[in-house]
Amino acid sequence: MAGKERGIKVKIDKVKKVFESRSGQVVALNGVDLEIKENEFVTVVGPSGCGKSTLLNIIAGLTKPTSGQVLCDGQIIKGTGTERGVVFQQYALFPWLTVKGNVEFGLKIKGVEAKKCKEIALKYLKMVELENFVDHYPKELSGGMKQRVAIARAYAVNPSVLLMDEPFGALDAQTRTQLQEELLQTWAEEQKTCFFITHDVDEAIILGQRVVIMSARPGRISEIVDVNIPYPRNQETKMTKEFLEVKNYIWSKVYKEYLEVRK
Repeated sequence: MAGKERGIKVKIDKVKKVFESRSGQVVALNGVDLEIKENEFVTVVGPSGCGKSTLLNIIAGLTKPTSGQVLCDGQIIKGTGTERGVVFQQYALFPWLTVKGNVEFGLKIKGVEAKKCKEIALKYLKMVELENFVDHYPKELSGGMKQRVAIARAYAVNPSVLLMDEPFGALDAQTRTQLQEELLQTWAEEQKTCFFITHDVDEAIILGQRVVIMSARPGRISEIVDVNIPYPRNQETKMTKEFLEVKNYIWSKVYKEYLEVRK
């Protein structure tokens, strides 16, 4: 029986994922091994089609590996669970629910009583600076505001692991920058284990304690880079010598994998 290894929150063990297509089998992931520590912020970069989102979906329990396994707190993941919250790029808000209703949704599924639901929802909406928009509907919000609602909803059910699949990818640069800083502040306060996928090398470095570089398909972990830049980090951090050195190194590795895709 699986048991929790000390300090390890998520363990990805020899994960392979094969999809069937009209033209035959497609190997999306091939032998991925990774250990993510308790309260660690890990970011993932790599060329399009390298299996980043597939790996996140396996951790989330939304799809199963063809072989290998993923463990959370020493238990094999066999499906979705409230200990793992997911934030997607597309917001995935319910258009018929208000901002507060969207944040309360997961809590109601868990059976939390109405008064407590409201209290928790308001706490996290205040955290993402949307306490004045509780009765608005998603169609009345900007893209950045919608993503704040999605983040508040994920935090509200108190997951110990937060999985984020390019959550800021569709936002303008200014909003993206602001949400990066807000996410880091929230992570420092809430102490979640974060697994964050991005195409943006700057974003990967500004957020992550480690940056996982994935290879061209079939996806494997090509390299893991420690980001030894102290928190708190902000946009001024991107101008430092340390940041630029890490950026140049990671970008050269990612670009090499991108060239492999083009062959």
